[in-house]
Amino acid sequence: MGDVADVNFTLVQLRYFVTAAELGSMTAASRELMVAQSAISAAIAQVERELGVQLLIRHHARGLSLTRAGERFLVEARDFLSHAAALAESARGLAGSLSGELAVGCFTTLSPFYLPKLLRQFADRHPGVRVTLSEGEISAVQRALVDGRCEVALLYAIDLALDLDVRVLTRVRPYVLLPSGHAMADAETVSLVELASEPMILLDLPHSRDYFRALHPVEPRVRFRSSSYETVRALVAGGHGYSILNQRAVTDQTYDGGYVVSRPISEEVPFLDIVLASMRGVRLTARATAFTETCEAFFANLS
Repeated sequence: MGDVADVNFTLVQLRYFVTAAELGSMTAASRELMVAQSAISAAIAQVERELGVQLLIRHHARGLSLTRAGERFLVEARDFLSHAAALAESARGLAGSLSGELAVGCFTTLSPFYLPKLLRQFADRHPGVRVTLSEGEISAVQRALVDGRCEVALLYAIDLALDLDVRVLTRVRPYVLLPSGHAMADAETVSLVELASEPMILLDLPHSRDYFRALHPVEPRVRFRSSSYETVRALVAGGHGYSILNQRAVTDQTYDGGYVVSRPISEEVPFLDIVLASMRGVRLTARATAFTETCEAFFANLS
């Protein structure tokens, strides 16, 4: 884009572009920003002229879509606006009392085990920060990081993209989940070899399914699949098979009143890292840095 002196668009124009791109419509952006549609269109056109590249494709009566250049610029513009807001806060003397919005991503099966207490601790430390959440499976949360829809994310270290920076928070060991009346329910440990002939209930999420199946010495006999952690537990409690999971509920009772038993695996199986991920090369805002520090303290106290 040349020297700073050559850049002739404003933060307001960038905000108009980001809003229109995210909503996919000049009309929707006009309603969101309470600004005339013509002003938004003119502002975006000015940005495109200054950059010498088309960012948005205008479809008659069908809204907007991003060009490839626009997709990349949207990520950079979001980051720039976020840091501009942080700079403004600092200039107002708010550096010691953080405020503003922090977008956090989380893998869906980790959320119920950690987010409620973690967010409570973060709110106690930084009450002026508003946290928004983006939950999903691992690939979806990674896309949210790449697209700039969240700044940091809590994930398992499974098939993570190379352009992510990760900070290991803790490690968890997989375990076998059995019905309470299972013949091996009272055993100190359970061998996956001994379970090979029994049906398995698979937590069926992208990446996770491959991870759980790879733990077995032989291909497991998958009877039922579910993307719900609690459905898996309920199916096990109902006697439909065993499962392998990483996170442990504080109770052995399932939603439908059944009971399960957790047992260590006899074989040597790898631990799985829980990490806080962010985009490599993108400087974290003060809010994200504070959240990282809270995460480290939170998980250290769990050990």
